[in-house]
Amino acid sequence: MSAKTVQMKPIWYFVGLMLLGMGSIILFTGLYLFFFEAKTHTVFAELHPNIWWGAVMVIAGGVFFFYNRKPNE
Repeated sequence: MSAKTVQMKPIWYFVGLMLLGMGSIILFTGLYLFFFEAKTHTVFAELHPNIWWGAVMVIAGGVFFFYNRKPNE
């Protein structure tokens, strides 16, 4: 009879999933606002911060998810 141990995933795996999810929502919102102008304009609207921060969050989430997808052996 073999005892199978279950290893928990590290917290950074779930942080990566959350960053991927929230970053993709922010990125797609920024892309939508890029093609369809918003009625309100802020000071830095021409820099499109939603696109930049959404992309940064998606990349960081992908890195965290990729490196922590398997439990440490």
